[in-house]
Amino acid sequence: MGKNGIIKKAMEVGEIGFSKDGGAINWFPGHMAAATRAIRSRLKLSDLVIEVRDARIPFSSANQDLQPQLSAKRRVIALNKKDLANSNVLNKWVRYFDSCKQDCIPISAHSRSSVRKLLNLVEFKLKEVISREPTLLVMVVGVPNVGKSALINSIHQIASTRFPLQEKMKRATVGPLPGVTQDIAGYKIAHQPSIYVLDTPGVLVPNIPNIEIGLKLALAGSVKDSVVGEDRIVQYLLTVLNTRGTPLHWKHLANPTEKTTQISEDKPGYNPKDLRPKMKKLPNASDLLYVKDLVAEVRHALYVTLSEFGGNIEDENDMECLVEHQFEVLQKVLRIPHKSSEARLMVSKKFLTLFRSGKLGSFVLDDVPES
Repeated sequence: MGKNGIIKKAMEVGEIGFSKDGGAINWFPGHMAAATRAIRSRLKLSDLVIEVRDARIPFSSANQDLQPQLSAKRRVIALNKKDLANSNVLNKWVRYFDSCKQDCIPISAHSRSSVRKLLNLVEFKLKEVISREPTLLVMVVGVPNVGKSALINSIHQIASTRFPLQEKMKRATVGPLPGVTQDIAGYKIAHQPSIYVLDTPGVLVPNIPNIEIGLKLALAGSVKDSVVGEDRIVQYLLTVLNTRGTPLHWKHLANPTEKTTQISEDKPGYNPKDLRPKMKKLPNASDLLYVKDLVAEVRHALYVTLSEFGGNIEDENDMECLVEHQFEVLQKVLRIPHKSSEARLMVSKKFLTLFRSGKLGSFVLDDVPES
């Protein structure tokens, strides 16, 4: 049973919307369903579709409900957040898409050079229709929180210096929570021929097809944490890391130094917000060192717990015991008081912050299909 057994076990506790055949839970608010209907109608009018997916979950972040229509269009799959994905595995995914005759390019939506490469590919794909159509429509679609709005904003910045625009462009609304862009908006990015890019709200199929895809989407932030529960998301993440033997690759990390301990004593109230980039103020050098040392301590703790584990990784009960032990160790490393009623939730939130910010390393959670 191994990982699959643990996944089922993790979801058995409490009333959560996951089930073997997909939950009956209403994953997203009503505007998502309305947006899906609008997207279906506009897809018929679009000349090209940019489907944004999370590079860490190239398959799981696909909107399966729209795939038949998307695959029938000129399409470029943009694997965003490439800086958070393992480059070797990501390259294998690109080769897989190539073998399927599907254009695919890894990007970082906040990098202009990366987005320029995407635009060059889009223009190349549109060359065959430019000669006969005065106006071209490009749609950007994808599940929530994969970076569609950030991509739109980067396209605007590039277009403002690259094309002779006749009107001021409006920026897309960017937010940290899934589904923040509330309605479909169009942006003119080029003239002669006129090329419009439409930004759309992320739309995810209402029923997740299986438990593991739902957990991967939650781990990547495409499903709100409150829907699944941070505790269960971290159970899944630790199970995946243990099953893959990832902590064993952190053997080279030395035991936390006295310097680390001193910094930790100076900052006992560690907050996940310490990991977020400061927009108006440069981060303090000691803060950066603290976070770096904290990550080293977390990695070392997971290495020790897995390397000293005497049970069978393939046995779900043994794995459950290991994960519980790792929660206890992480609570100590993250300096969370044992008496805190929300200690487990605090551990989960902080560990998720480390993972999602890339501090623990780069990962691709989806296995590459055999060609």
